[in-house]
Amino acid sequence: MDIFYSALVFLHMLGLAGVLAGFLMQVMTGNAKSTKVLLHSSLLQLVTGLLLVGVAEMADLTEMNHVKIAVKLVVALAVVVVGVLNLRKPADKLAVIAGVLAVVNIGVAVFW
Repeated sequence: MDIFYSALVFLHMLGLAGVLAGFLMQVMTGNAKSTKVLLHSSLLQLVTGLLLVGVAEMADLTEMNHVKIAVKLVVALAVVVVGVLNLRKPADKLAVIAGVLAVVNIGVAVFW
């Protein structure tokens, strides 16, 4: 179970890197492909985050802070929504919002 959990953490971090890379690509270059990178990475983070919580609860790996998980879920859903909106009508403002929300989610994970 530890290997599966570690693989999920790895994929979760790749999703985070993708969100930040998509944000930076769109702001710096205005590349249309960056909208897909941002959306798919945010979906990867959302799915792997949910799986991480499920595996941790199922295996009783750690004590879970459900308020923290709820806050992170709401922020992750907001990043996905902004990613979808950005895909429909690309705007640097939406990419910045997604990037800031991703950084806020990191802050919640680390400092709470």
